Amino acid sequence: MSDSVYDVAVVGAGPGGYVAAIRAAQLGLKVAIIEKQMMGGVCLNVGCIPTKALLHTADLYEEIQTSSKFGVTVSGASIDWAATIKNKDGVVKQMTQGVGFLMKKNKIDVINGAAALADRGTIAVTGADGAVQQVVAKNTILATGARPREIPAVGAVFDGEYILSSWQALSMKSLPKSLLVVGAGAIGVEFASMFRTFGSEVTLVEALPRIVPNEDEEISAELTKALSKRGINIMTGAKLNNISKVDGGVKAVITDANGKEVVINAERAVIGIGISPNTGNLGLEQRGVTLDPRGFVQVDATMRTSAEGVYAIGDCAVTTPWLAHKSSAEGILAAEVIAGHHPAPINYGIIAACTYCNPEIASVGLTEAKAKEQGYDVKVGKFSFAGNGKATILGHRTGFIKIVAEKKYDAVLGMHLIGPRVTELIAEGGLALSHEATTESLMRTIHAHPTLYEALGEAAHAAAEGAAIHM
Repeated sequence: MSDSVYDVAVVGAGPGGYVAAIRAAQLGLKVAIIEKQMMGGVCLNVGCIPTKALLHTADLYEEIQTSSKFGVTVSGASIDWAATIKNKDGVVKQMTQGVGFLMKKNKIDVINGAAALADRGTIAVTGADGAVQQVVAKNTILATGARPREIPAVGAVFDGEYILSSWQALSMKSLPKSLLVVGAGAIGVEFASMFRTFGSEVTLVEALPRIVPNEDEEISAELTKALSKRGINIMTGAKLNNISKVDGGVKAVITDANGKEVVINAERAVIGIGISPNTGNLGLEQRGVTLDPRGFVQVDATMRTSAEGVYAIGDCAVTTPWLAHKSSAEGILAAEVIAGHHPAPINYGIIAACTYCNPEIASVGLTEAKAKEQGYDVKVGKFSFAGNGKATILGHRTGFIKIVAEKKYDAVLGMHLIGPRVTELIAEGGLALSHEATTESLMRTIHAHPTLYEALGEAAHAAAEGAAIHM
């Protein structure tokens, strides 16, 4: 039995869990965090951080390959895969150690082991040695995350060598000469873009009619054009019938958009078709925690579950989008509710999404199609990076910024970007939506020159006045 009663026990130390623990500690609560596998969770260990480390290497390699036009001559540039993986692992280690430091700094007790909810206020934690510790807490925050989804019916079962999850693909022993990527959401296009830069022949397969299907249609079209130009074979409206390991690689049988059966052979395959929640073996149903049919935890606007004193945040919760920054926001919300504060519920419609392929894409708010579906009288402003001085300096003029707004009151409804460093530029879009900005207020904001971010002002000018200045 624990020597003391915790105000909050957080199960899971990912970007939702550890942030919830820190915020609760800041508010004066006694906090424990329980983690069975890896501090920092998926994001820091096998998700956001290592993926972006590899993507940065890819971007550097591509910059070097085109540097001669800037007057920088480099010969013999190549990818040292072992060094690439070593750098990625070093970044992960530094970040996860940082989480450990924050736990100590905030006087949060770290308990290693697998948690299961027992009686009201009690959590049984099984350590690596099989010993069980009873942790007593007035409140529990579930932040157990999720894992890549397999589809056994079509043979999409991860073997760690040939048919890989996105996690496993981060640690391939060598660069594959050819790669099949199934699923063209954020994960799929990032891996397709990255490995194409590294020199792999890449085929990207998506069941829906377009890649990055959650993005604005014009963004999908522009990204399709850019990735195709880079030599990625894109198959949309394509159904994966079967995938299997064969000698030295994988074989996939696919029905294409025309109904024709196509066989794709590749050295490796990455499956990026969704997630499955880590909600099994936690004793949730016995404790009265309601799950949806897929296994995600049902929560209300304050992250409370159906069981008194139990909250759920992040990828194990039914709330979407399943993004690290959304998890962190939910963790802060849950901690503040437990501490007796009255924070505003999260507006899930204005959470930015970023995809770090080349070119990058980023968005926040409603697409043009969604805005029209919801009955808005829509106006749109667009500005191409071809008209931006900084983009021209960088040699990255592909892409555009699109602002979706409502005509009568001029309210900004959404921003959709594709092009250089747009995953940073989207911050203005998030601020605009959270502060109910208009296209005129964005247009009247004086944007510094020469910057990529002034393209946002141009797109706002196009939305507010019908035309940009430099297009």
